[in-house]
Amino acid sequence: MAGVSLPSAENLLSKRVQEMVVNGEQPPHLYICRDDGDEADHQDVAASQLASIPIIDLGVVSESTTNKHVDELNKLHSALSSWGCFQAIGHGISSAFLDSIRQVAKEFFEQPMESKTKYAKGVDEVQGYGADPVPEEGQPLDWSDRLFLDVYPLHKRQPRFWPQTPTSFRYILEEYTVKMKTFTEVVSKAMAKSLKLEEDCFLDQFGERAELQARFNYYSCCERPDLVLGLKPHADGTGYTIILQDDVQSLQVSKDGHWFTVPTISNALLVLLGDQMEIMTNGIYKSPLHRVLSNSKKERLSLVMSYSPESNKEIGPEERLINEETPRVYRNVKNYGATHMEHYQRGQRALRSIRV
Repeated sequence: MAGVSLPSAENLLSKRVQEMVVNGEQPPHLYICRDDGDEADHQDVAASQLASIPIIDLGVVSESTTNKHVDELNKLHSALSSWGCFQAIGHGISSAFLDSIRQVAKEFFEQPMESKTKYAKGVDEVQGYGADPVPEEGQPLDWSDRLFLDVYPLHKRQPRFWPQTPTSFRYILEEYTVKMKTFTEVVSKAMAKSLKLEEDCFLDQFGERAELQARFNYYSCCERPDLVLGLKPHADGTGYTIILQDDVQSLQVSKDGHWFTVPTISNALLVLLGDQMEIMTNGIYKSPLHRVLSNSKKERLSLVMSYSPESNKEIGPEERLINEETPRVYRNVKNYGATHMEHYQRGQRALRSIRV
């Protein structure tokens, strides 16, 4: 409309999605990422099925060699080479503790806006409360707010972004970080054994100071879920991510050109492979596209822990996975996370840029 200027992404990001919902505002144009007339997408969402993602018992995987142990490793191999993810049970983290971290996340996002903005990030910053950095022109914004924190190594933490309320937030997140370090050791070894490699080979690539980042996601209700996504389609630039979901089934993964909804299992942790694990496995294990649908009736909470190699460490395909039948697919790389972010901001996949 002549004479009317549309709000910029920077101005929109100064206002949280939660705030817009409370004020009864319609999603601004920069959040619109789907065509109202896109029949193919509507049909695919309407017909989307629950994904038959394998459930892996890490307790069985960690046992000495038995028939069950071998079967579980074979199931893990099948899951990661087809879906690129699996639901982990038998991880040793109690349901009571998982409920406690869900609760502190809920309490944080339920606080008044002025309480949360004490931990607000700048538009171009990563850590803190707010939204993702502004994407390049033409890329939509996600209908969500988040609290993003570096949690390991310790020197990367920025205490000013760690909420003081709820009062138990810091303690619970610190304890969860310790548990996640153990979890990643078990999972990384299991992945190696499922490929018949030395069990420490992936841990060696990640390095002793492999990085963990926590991302608390809050997906507010949206009156136009046909037009707006909670999280736009993308693959992760991590080694892999560990997702603690609530009971709202909105996360979808892409397989064979179709979207499938990830089931919610209260005590399971969803392990979703990132690009760097696809690189290390020479493309045998897949880093899947995924997205989060918006919901007109229910808000959704999730906690994503990202596990990535230590800074400046070169990674590449494991040599034992390269041969005449399966030639090298990817080059060795350093600081892949930065390359991934550059492409993500443009709506592209970084993996294509490092193929041999």
